[in-house]
Amino acid sequence: MVFLNFALVGLVVGKLVGGRLGGLAETRIVAKEVVFAALGLQIVAFPFDFLPWTTPTSVARIVWLVSFALLVVMLVLNRTLRGAVIVATGLTCNLVAVVANHGLMPVRLEALRASGTDYHVHNNSIQLGHPNLAWLIDRWAAPHWLPLANVFSVGDVLIAVGTVVAIAGAMSTVVEADPSSSAPRSALTA
Repeated sequence: MVFLNFALVGLVVGKLVGGRLGGLAETRIVAKEVVFAALGLQIVAFPFDFLPWTTPTSVARIVWLVSFALLVVMLVLNRTLRGAVIVATGLTCNLVAVVANHGLMPVRLEALRASGTDYHVHNNSIQLGHPNLAWLIDRWAAPHWLPLANVFSVGDVLIAVGTVVAIAGAMSTVVEADPSSSAPRSALTA
């Protein structure tokens, strides 16, 4: 599931509750470089078609799992930010499903059909008849008319909700002066 749609929803919700875009820029995020490293690892694991390499499946699975773990660690370090625990819980649900199914996220055939796609294995996803921890797999399909629609899991729903909460929360944050520093401090806490 691509979360750009939910980032946009978070921006709209943030504006509706009186938030400001500047609140996003003022939010202090610990170890944000880890996000870029994790995204880079995912591109290495599953390169875009225009990139000049392919990654062997066994290596791609390991690299993908490491990227998941990095994201969970970064979110744990930022657990006081609104939405971070929700997103971390969603990522953890997805990670558990992937590990329980040998490094791939299973998808229900019905979800694939509803999304208008059909494959047995695609990047990090596999169609399985009897996956382990079936309640955590990609079970549903977003409506095909949504931009970037795809199949999604319980973990993806949590990530989407956490994304909206994080963005709207950051936009509505009041910036306070940190008495131990001359820089402003965000009051964005859970």
